Amino acid sequence: MSRPDLATRTAALEDAVKAADGRVDPALLDEARAVAERARERGGLSAEHTVVALAGATGSGKSSVLNAVAGVDVAQPGVRRPTTAHALAAVWGDGADPLLDWLEVGRRHRMGPADGGVGTGLVLLDLPDHDSVVTEHRVRAERLVQRADLLVWVVDPQKYADAALHEGFLRPLAGRAEVVVVALNQADRLTSDETAAMLADLRRLVAEDGLDGARVLAVSARTGQGMDDLRALLGTAAARREAATARLAADERAVARRIVDACGAPAARAGGQARGDLVAALEAAAGVPTVVDAVRASANRDARAATGWPLTRWLGRLRRDPLRRLGLRTGDREQRAPSGREDLVRTSLPTAQPAVRSAAASAVRRYVEEVTRGVADPWVLAARSRGQAGIDELPDALDQAVAATRVEASRRPLWWSVVNVLQWTLIALVVVGLAWLLVLFGFAYLQLPPPPTPVLSLPTWSGDGVVFPGAPEPGGGLDVDPYRVPWPTLMVLGGLALGLVVALVCRGLAALGARRRAAGARRRLRRSVAGVADRLVRTPVAEELDRLAACRAAASRAAA
Repeated sequence: MSRPDLATRTAALEDAVKAADGRVDPALLDEARAVAERARERGGLSAEHTVVALAGATGSGKSSVLNAVAGVDVAQPGVRRPTTAHALAAVWGDGADPLLDWLEVGRRHRMGPADGGVGTGLVLLDLPDHDSVVTEHRVRAERLVQRADLLVWVVDPQKYADAALHEGFLRPLAGRAEVVVVALNQADRLTSDETAAMLADLRRLVAEDGLDGARVLAVSARTGQGMDDLRALLGTAAARREAATARLAADERAVARRIVDACGAPAARAGGQARGDLVAALEAAAGVPTVVDAVRASANRDARAATGWPLTRWLGRLRRDPLRRLGLRTGDREQRAPSGREDLVRTSLPTAQPAVRSAAASAVRRYVEEVTRGVADPWVLAARSRGQAGIDELPDALDQAVAATRVEASRRPLWWSVVNVLQWTLIALVVVGLAWLLVLFGFAYLQLPPPPTPVLSLPTWSGDGVVFPGAPEPGGGLDVDPYRVPWPTLMVLGGLALGLVVALVCRGLAALGARRRAAGARRRLRRSVAGVADRLVRTPVAEELDRLAACRAAASRAAA
C-alpha cells in the first residue's frame, strides 16, 4: 500500500470514524475526531514554522535548555516550583502569530536571525511542568504536547525513569518516534561512564514505551554540553518543514491502528450455504411444504377431473380443493384483492403467528452467527440487532410472499383436452350401443322380425391352433364357426373398457404432471421467500458488515 498524503490520511480517518460510530468505543472515536480536526486546523496554518515543545517535569531544566538553545535569556529559571505557569514561545521568523494564537500561547519572544544559530522558521515553546501540582498548568502542558510538531522531553538524572513520565506521556506517544527527542539534561553532573550507562538505560525505557528509534542525547544547559547537537537537530527540523506533517501523520496512524484493532477480524465471506439454510428455515416457517403438497394434490384433482372416466370423475369434485382451502386459487386471490393490491392478499395457512415468529427468530440468529463468526463483539451485536429488527414483520411478510406467488399452472395441458374429448367420445359410443340394444330388445319383446344387426366375427381356437374367420379348418373340412359379437354389444363393452383403461393411464400421467407442478411451485415460492429473507435479514446484516469492511478499509488507509 502506498503512503497516503496527510489530506488523504485525514479524510480516511474521518471516514473510519463515521463508519465506526456507535460500534467502537466512543472515547476512541472522540480522540480520532480530535486528531483529524487538529490535522485540518494545523494544515491551514503556517507551514513555514515548526513548533518544538520543551516538555518535562518540575526541575528538569526546560527553561534553561530554552535559553541555551536561544543563546540569550528568554525564560527566567527560578528556584520556586512550579516556575512556568504559562507557555513561553521563542520565535525565529515572521508570520507565526496565527499559529501561536491557535496554540493559545500569549507570551512570545521574537528572536533575531542570528540568535542560537538555528535559522528561521522555529517556534520553541517552554511548557508548564507536566507534573505540576497546579491542575491548570498540567492541562496547558498536555494540550500543547498534543499540538506541537516536535517534542523534546527534558529529563534529569534523578527523574528520567519516573513512571509518571513514561506511563502518562511517553507511552501514549508510541509509534511516533520520529517526532520525539529525549534530552538528558544536567549531564555535567555525571561522569562519562555514568552518562553512557544512563543514556543506554534511557534508550531501553524509551523503546519499551513504543518509541524505539527516538533520538536520545545528553545535554547540559549550564555548560553547553550537547547543545550544538540539539541546535543542529532543531535547525534541521525547521529547515525541512516536515515535522508538522510527520507529527500529524503519526498521530493519525496511531489512532487509526487502534480503530483497526477495535474492528476485529474482517467478516468471513458469507457462502451460499448460510443463505440456503436461512431460506430453508423461513420456507418451513412460512408453510411452504404445506403449499407444495396442496399444489400436488390440487393438480392431481384437476387432472382427474379433466381426464378421468366421466361416469366417476364427479366424485373427485366432492373433495374440497386443497389450494382453495388455503386461499391460493387465482380466483380467490382476486376476490381478496379486488383493487389489484397484491400486498393485501393473505393465505389461509393454519400457521400460528407466535410459532412462525419463533422459528424465524431462530433461523435469523443462526444466520447472523454464521456470517459474523470472528467479528468483534460490537459489530456482531449491531448485525444481530439489524437482522432481528425485521422479525416482527416476518410472519406477515412471509404469508404475503406465499399468497402473492403464482402456484397454479399458467394454462391447462393440451393433452387434458384431447383425453377429455376421447373420454366423452367413448361415453357417446356406449350410449349409442345401449340405445341400439334397447331397440333390438324392443323388437324382440314385441316379437317383431329384428332388423339386421352387424356382427364382429372373432377368431376361435381349434385343436390345431387359432383359426380366423373365413379360414379353412386345418386338415380340410368345413369352416370353423367363429364367435360373433353384435356391434351394439361391442360398442357398450368396448367403450366402457377403453374408458377405464384411458382413465388409469391418465392417472399415472397426472401424478407425474402434479409432481412437476409442485416442483415449479416450490421454486417460485423459494424465490419469494428468499426475497423476504434478503429484504428483512440479509440486506440489513450485509449493510452492517459492509460498514465494518468500510471502517477497516478506511482505518487501514489512515494507518498505512
